Amino acid sequence: MAASYKPLFKLLIDRNMKKRELAERAGLSLATITKMGRDGTTVTSDVLVKICVALNCQIGDIMEIVPDNNTKQHEVTE
Repeated sequence: MAASYKPLFKLLIDRNMKKRELAERAGLSLATITKMGRDGTTVTSDVLVKICVALNCQIGDIMEIVPDNNTKQHEVTE
């Protein structure tokens, strides 16, 4: 499983906010925000919390868990 931050970038578009503005509001470097745009990148929970506080949102609003190519889906049997 891997983290995807596509919801974060969609939220920024919806709010007409630039990455630089988010970085300033969250007290993070622009490099950290930019890094989150790359597939497979991980960040600390501290970074996620700072972003959520800056955007007044929940973690589920800025990230999602997606299966990666190496993860097999497990079937649920009854």
